[in-house]
Amino acid sequence: MVKIRLTRGGAKKRPFYHIVATDHRNKRDGRSLERLGFYNPVAQGQEKRVELNTDRVNHWVSQGAQLTDKVRMLVKEVSGQASA
Repeated sequence: MVKIRLTRGGAKKRPFYHIVATDHRNKRDGRSLERLGFYNPVAQGQEKRVELNTDRVNHWVSQGAQLTDKVRMLVKEVSGQASA
């Protein structure tokens, strides 16, 4: 099964996450099928907090991919910004 989830990057105490489509059996930071965007929880000032390719997310979901809870929340946040 394909999951859309976060993989951690960044420095110690400065997390940065990539939003990726990956097989659910792979490790958190292991091999991924496609990188779909990023999430920066410590963004300040003009830095972007979330960037997401919603077209590709919708493609993967149409193919049967499951979103994790956090990614589902981020997708709602991005789609809310687009309509505002």
